[in-house]
Amino acid sequence: MRTGAVSIKMEFIRIEKEELAKLAPYFSVQPYRIGDFSVAFQFMWYDALKPAFAIVENCLVIREFFAGKCYFHFPISRTGDREEETRAIERLETYCRDEYIRLHFTNVPEDRLSMLLPRYCEALVTNNRRWRDYLYHAEDFIGYPGKKYAGQRNHVRKFEKLYPDGVFSELSPSDMVPLVSFLKEYETVQRAKDTYLADEEMEEVYALLPHIGRFGLFAGVLRAEGKIVGFSVGERCGDTVIVHIEKALRGYEGAYPYLAQQFARAFCKDGVRFLNRMDDAGDLGLRKSKLQYGPCALVAKYNVLPRRTVDLVTRAPKIETERLVLRPVDDGDAEAYARLVTDGERNRYWGEAWGMPKSRGNRSDMFYVRLARNVFAHRLEMPLAIYAGGMFAGEALLHTFGYSSEAEIGARLLPEFEGMGYASEAVRALTDYAFSKMNVERVTAKCFRENVRSRNMLLRAGMRETGGDGTYFYFLRTPEM
Repeated sequence: MRTGAVSIKMEFIRIEKEELAKLAPYFSVQPYRIGDFSVAFQFMWYDALKPAFAIVENCLVIREFFAGKCYFHFPISRTGDREEETRAIERLETYCRDEYIRLHFTNVPEDRLSMLLPRYCEALVTNNRRWRDYLYHAEDFIGYPGKKYAGQRNHVRKFEKLYPDGVFSELSPSDMVPLVSFLKEYETVQRAKDTYLADEEMEEVYALLPHIGRFGLFAGVLRAEGKIVGFSVGERCGDTVIVHIEKALRGYEGAYPYLAQQFARAFCKDGVRFLNRMDDAGDLGLRKSKLQYGPCALVAKYNVLPRRTVDLVTRAPKIETERLVLRPVDDGDAEAYARLVTDGERNRYWGEAWGMPKSRGNRSDMFYVRLARNVFAHRLEMPLAIYAGGMFAGEALLHTFGYSSEAEIGARLLPEFEGMGYASEAVRALTDYAFSKMNVERVTAKCFRENVRSRNMLLRAGMRETGGDGTYFYFLRTPEM
């Protein structure tokens, strides 16, 4: 009677790096001013984060892997429509539930937290300082006005005095050869940091060069004394230009403030209000430099880890009814449990169970007991043995836990215990426990149309039939039923 969940199809596709421009319609209008939501960022960290993309409800959803964990970016609607984003979140919740993937959001904008947090019984929220983006008013970089920018103005004047031939210009095809020479010279300093991130970034800077035009990026070079001494690349997203690359030779005093100002003057036009100069990745020297430019905000990028109702259960329960006890299976009942779960004929309506091998082979009886304990330890399912008169009679379990306080239920019995109403009694008791102790709001079930005994059992257990299709009958119970 336990069957695999019916999935709403959601497919993540890992497109080629060179094809990331296809995503520009979503990034170019994003209102969140988050640097990760951009073509060039996805390109430069493609190999490190292994992103894949899905388009659902007119929203772009990015899946990535970082430090061995799977994360999903907050959905980006092409129109900023919160209803579309909400529907995309619902689709993502269903996808993670059905695929047994832990839902972990990343890059959640601050003004979207209120959309996420009320959806879950509990959630862990973090906002790591080292990944917050530095946001500046574009007009401040164009003019370096007031006392706050006195130091930058002094550096610009120093650069102009020392290098009267200094000039900033938009990148042209003829600049590519001298630009590579500049990067090679700059690279010696970058590699000296001896960090994975520094090395990775340098490799991706080279890789990005041939795609600057294709991706619609802004790029410019700073020359002095007949050579390129600075290079900057940015990308417009909404009212913000995201600065992906800004590099200058340290031996040219004042080059960085001069480069940053000239870049803003060249490209912060036509409604551009802000510059996002990315995060500092925990580099304290870089943090000091970014703070000295007076950011108007640090763009928060929240991580939200929703917890399902089963995640809050610290130990498997013991549930008693008039005739039954539901609790984890005993070691002494390993033979009976193995007989239950490996009987192919009896389980033909059971469907796919998490990690259950299709044939027994030479596996021991305890293998199946340990497997049941393992799926609960990882909160994939909550399997409980059904004991009648102290004897192992079968199994009831909650499974397919979702992120809207829902779960699916099933039960199966050894043949010698059928026909006594034990399955319906166990299902009712486990459903009541889910409502009263786990804060579950909806328990569902389904059975194959030809499985008349399971259909009748579910109805006796208090489940309400809600419909069917060519394969299944569907059932629902809520606390008010």
